Amino acid sequence: MMSWIPALFALFVWWFSTGVILWVVKSADRKGVVARRRAVLLGLPFLGVGVVGFWATLQDVSAVGAYLAFVSALAIWGWIELAFLTGIITGPNLRPLPDHTAEWERFIRAWGTLAYHEMLLVGTLITMFWVDWKADAQTQFATWTFAVLFFARISAKLNLFLGVPKINIDFLPEALAHLPSHFRHRAMNWLFPMSVSALTFAVACWLERLYAADTPSAIVGFTLLTAITALALLEHWMMVLPIPDEKLWRWMLPAPKPTQKTTQHQGGHHGL
Repeated sequence: MMSWIPALFALFVWWFSTGVILWVVKSADRKGVVARRRAVLLGLPFLGVGVVGFWATLQDVSAVGAYLAFVSALAIWGWIELAFLTGIITGPNLRPLPDHTAEWERFIRAWGTLAYHEMLLVGTLITMFWVDWKADAQTQFATWTFAVLFFARISAKLNLFLGVPKINIDFLPEALAHLPSHFRHRAMNWLFPMSVSALTFAVACWLERLYAADTPSAIVGFTLLTAITALALLEHWMMVLPIPDEKLWRWMLPAPKPTQKTTQHQGGHHGL
């Protein structure tokens, strides 16, 4: 029964942190590029807290340490996503995709919209693995949390690029207004079954580790990993199922600027 507590904790932190990031980005959108830069700078303390927390948990085998590792990974991840959504760290390509672009060029241009951000994520993940690769398995929950978020995100972006039935761009800020031109609506693509299968397998692996766990730290840590991976799996299914996930956060976001034209889109993956 105790394992439900970290699972609910992971669900709440996922929902709350996503909502906070969207609120900050949308609020900054109303005030322009200076406000976006200010939001990223003001978010640096959270990045610092995440880095310090990650370092502090390298030798902490307690249940509290597992919670702290999880939150630290989300703090690091959240700041990087904030920098992306505000348009501060994206890529060199800031223009919409021209019509009738060849497929190979379409991929290159799509990569160009994300390049700096993706390289920052890769560098962060490699650094985290390098720092704690000799650490106890029960103190590596921050790195594995970040790894789950990273690979789930890469999978989601590739599926959006290849084409999925439901794409929600309502939450995209003005700085990324060019991004939807690289998405594609399609009934199905070849990667989606592989993505959900891999995530389902990952959930099963974490559950197996949870079943074998014999310490409070392991129970908490593997429950958190199971929950966050299951949420990533659910977000993938939201690309194809009629689930209005945007309602989870829309109520807490500021209204768009009066001069901004709003278009209704089908619900779907919010791209976070």
